[in-house]
Amino acid sequence: MVSIPLFQSQENITGKITVDPLQGKKIDHNGVKIELLGQIEMYFDRGNFYDFTSLVRELDVPGEIYERKTYPFEFSTVEMPYETYNGVNVRLRYVLKFTISRGYAGSIVEYQDFMVRNYSPLPSINNGIKMEVGIEDCLHIEFEYNKSKYHLKDVIIGKIYFLLVRIKIKNMDLEIRRRESTGSGANTHVETETLAKYELMDGAPVRGESIPVRLFLSPYELTPTHRNINNKFSVKYYLNLVLVDEEDRRYFKQQEITIYRLQETS
Repeated sequence: MVSIPLFQSQENITGKITVDPLQGKKIDHNGVKIELLGQIEMYFDRGNFYDFTSLVRELDVPGEIYERKTYPFEFSTVEMPYETYNGVNVRLRYVLKFTISRGYAGSIVEYQDFMVRNYSPLPSINNGIKMEVGIEDCLHIEFEYNKSKYHLKDVIIGKIYFLLVRIKIKNMDLEIRRRESTGSGANTHVETETLAKYELMDGAPVRGESIPVRLFLSPYELTPTHRNINNKFSVKYYLNLVLVDEEDRRYFKQQEITIYRLQETS
């Protein structure tokens, strides 16, 4: 396991870089610099990075390095609006790129990745979800969830009411699905993953019955919702209610929810 630094938006990113030439050798250079880059890479366009953040600090003027030399650097209150993300078809990364520019011999370049996590306060408005699903004269179900925005360690609490049941339901599951959309137009790629499958009921319900829902999110590998990040990708989450009848026909209803990272208080 590799440890990498963790920051959040508006933090100062400071450090130092030490250059140590081989004994008896010198480094002729055309300047020394460090860049802070925020990049998006599409896996179908691997190797091409789209920079949405690019900051540079010049550390040294052209010259020669004869002995061990340390360069301190600082990027103050850096705007890093998006979280680090590693998905199925896309990744968003932040990296420090250190360059000793040399003409004839080729530049010396080193990279150091770091992670960004951004936190949100509790939403001031968080309405519940109430929906109906039905098949005319056969099935009528009403379901409600306590809210529509959940933090990563939240609990989904709800209830499902059976108002009309004329088909034989075998079982009912609640799924959490993640949908990652990358690209645009003809080059749009959509990947849907089922991250959780929670059995709500096994057996036939009767009219008037209600089933409680209580699903803890903390065991699952969720990320915050990402909406149209730099016009390159989106990551959305859905609650998917699935009913299966005795002839293995599936009925489902899907509802989008918002996932966010809540600032933890000590």
